[in-house]
Amino acid sequence: MSGRGDAAEALAATFLQGRGLKILSRNYRCRFGEIDLVAESGATLVFVEVRARRSEDYGGPAESITVAKRRRLVAAARHYLAAAGERAARFDVVLIRGEPPRIEWITDAFGEANARR
Repeated sequence: MSGRGDAAEALAATFLQGRGLKILSRNYRCRFGEIDLVAESGATLVFVEVRARRSEDYGGPAESITVAKRRRLVAAARHYLAAAGERAARFDVVLIRGEPPRIEWITDAFGEANARR
């Protein structure tokens, strides 16, 4: 991962911790893909995709989450849940735009209240 990507994930982790989430894992990798951050909000596991763009000349950060990327995230989350046990889960997205960075947090970004779907 690039230094910029690492910095964006660190910024997102700090942002989420400031809003009460507990970061459990960074850059969780398995054969299905990678999850940038795995957090906990109460009893709910939160799988977080972090997207950053300095400019939107070639599209914003949200547009960079393709259907294929979503499929990989869901598959990786299922793998994580297989080891973590039966838990409520959701997918959030943290979008970071510009310099200085502006952060947008989208909860339940994929419209799925449960990663096991």
